[in-house]
Amino acid sequence: MAAGEPCAAAGMKEDFEIIDKTQVPDTAELKNVEKEKEEAKWSAPILSLAKKASENLALSYGSALKSAASLVADGSGAAELTARHHAMEERANLMNMMKLSIKTLIQSALSLGRTLDSDFPPLQQFFVVLEHCLKHGLKAKKTFIGQNKSFFGPLELVEKLCPEASDIATSVKNLPELKTAVGRGRAWLYLALMQKKLADYLKVLLDHKHLLSEFYEPDALMMEEEGAVIVGLLVGLNVIDANLCLKGEDLDSQVKIKFKYNQDEGITAVLDQKHYVEELNRHLSCTVTDLQNKIDCLEKTNSKLQEELAAATDRIGSLQEEQQQLKQQNELIRERSEKSVEVTKEDTKVELDTYRQSRQGLDEMYSDVWKQLKEEKKIRLELEKELELQIGMKTEMEIAMKLLEKDTHEKQDTLVALRQQLEEVKAINLQMFHKSQNAECSLQQKTEAISSFEGKTNEMMSSMKQMEERLQHAEKARQAAEERCNKMKQELASRLDTCRQQMSQLDSKCSTLEKELKSEKEQRQTLQRELHREKDATSLLKTELEQMEGLKKELRKLQDEKQQLEKVLIGVELGKFKMHGHTWLKDDEATHCKQCEKEFSISRRKHHCRNCGDIFCNTCSSNELALPSYPKPVRVCDTCHTLLLQRCSSNSS
Repeated sequence: MAAGEPCAAAGMKEDFEIIDKTQVPDTAELKNVEKEKEEAKWSAPILSLAKKASENLALSYGSALKSAASLVADGSGAAELTARHHAMEERANLMNMMKLSIKTLIQSALSLGRTLDSDFPPLQQFFVVLEHCLKHGLKAKKTFIGQNKSFFGPLELVEKLCPEASDIATSVKNLPELKTAVGRGRAWLYLALMQKKLADYLKVLLDHKHLLSEFYEPDALMMEEEGAVIVGLLVGLNVIDANLCLKGEDLDSQVKIKFKYNQDEGITAVLDQKHYVEELNRHLSCTVTDLQNKIDCLEKTNSKLQEELAAATDRIGSLQEEQQQLKQQNELIRERSEKSVEVTKEDTKVELDTYRQSRQGLDEMYSDVWKQLKEEKKIRLELEKELELQIGMKTEMEIAMKLLEKDTHEKQDTLVALRQQLEEVKAINLQMFHKSQNAECSLQQKTEAISSFEGKTNEMMSSMKQMEERLQHAEKARQAAEERCNKMKQELASRLDTCRQQMSQLDSKCSTLEKELKSEKEQRQTLQRELHREKDATSLLKTELEQMEGLKKELRKLQDEKQQLEKVLIGVELGKFKMHGHTWLKDDEATHCKQCEKEFSISRRKHHCRNCGDIFCNTCSSNELALPSYPKPVRVCDTCHTLLLQRCSSNSS
């Protein structure tokens, strides 16, 4: 009993391990470490990571060359040496090709400034190089048809290692157009690039190289450090947005693409691994926050365990006191039995009969003592069972604490995701607000330009009408003069005989008429010149009118865009009103102002109140106030304006 109890106490102490608080870092120290990491985010990590990668590659190449030199010195394994050297060259060439293809893809995508499709040449080049990298060092699998090499086998492992990739695997399997493993692998790569998780999935594969050894040779690119460098380069592709259509494309056939590279461009590993370093810093910050949460949970569990340990020690002390009491009772019983034995030894010689009677009493006492010993053994067994139950309760508590930690982590992740979605919605609202303001400004400018052009065209048309009227008057005068001349000639022909005396007068009149004709001809020539000038002006006006028509078309496009933006803003505002519990009244439902009850027309436009959602005219909704759901002051009706001002005054008082 006495020997077993200290052992049980020692076992309990070994189960409950106390964490020293001095070894746990404080939150202030962790924050200082995070600040130092953020300050050295752009300068030190990129250079250090690039140096480490280059040093590791140099060491691997140096070790390979040393082993090759030793094999040559021994005079054995020449074929193995050439194979290793050839594999090293292939890995280096594939890594350089991958760097260059990723660099050209990112530069061309950023210069293009839109989502990429499957017909984009740099994207096709990237997929061809990535396919060659995944095929390097693949083991040939024997089937009924023959030997088969496909890189879709390693990609299927991602579904087991990362449950998030199950959607890609199911969508690839559901495509009926894919008949070969190569086509399925290409479709898998397309979907992973569209999800921006290609680097994450390949990193999961590289972390489990014992599984990749079933598919790749030891000298393969995915089994060496070049694979990790390529995965780091693939992180930079998260900047690109791709929209690749898998239906209708022949992914099973062979792809042939010509590569064109400039020889002047140098391959720099430091710049290519910038995005990889940013991803590492993001993961490190996440792990630091997780460690802080774990430390807090461990401190809480440590305090709880200390309390349980104190209660257990109290129980052990009480059990030890009971054990000491039992020991004292045993000692008293032994002393009594020894005294009785001495008395019986002295009285044996004198009184044998009394000895027999006393022997019966002693037998009864012995049976009582034996019963007490059995009861003590039972009590000890019960205590051991209680200790085992306490140990089981401890393990159950640990399992429950782990489950609670998992639940808290999942809830924190969902909270972070919801906050990010709220920030994105706010940013979209701000962008739409700025776009609507810019569109209104451009519309005002273009309407002013159109009004000025219309005034000019009206002035030119009026001047054209005046010039046409002048031409008509001149032609009428010329016709009248010709008619007069004809009449005078007839009269002269009839009166030649009678009016020879008046010839001098008639000659003078003819000279005057000829002068008038010359002047009229000169006026006609000037009018023709003015007509040519006006025709040129009209041609210019026609070109300006064509420009005006183009501007009107642009104005219509801008009006359509404005209507689309207004619809989007109305949808956003409807979502906000639904969030606040208000109803947004549609334009078709309101024909009169809610406050003054005047009918809406072209001059009296409709305006929504951003607080209640009803439709008012401009006079009844000319006030503006800053609401909690909008970053800037927005239009509010008169009733909401007074109510909000009363609320603000009551809150301030």
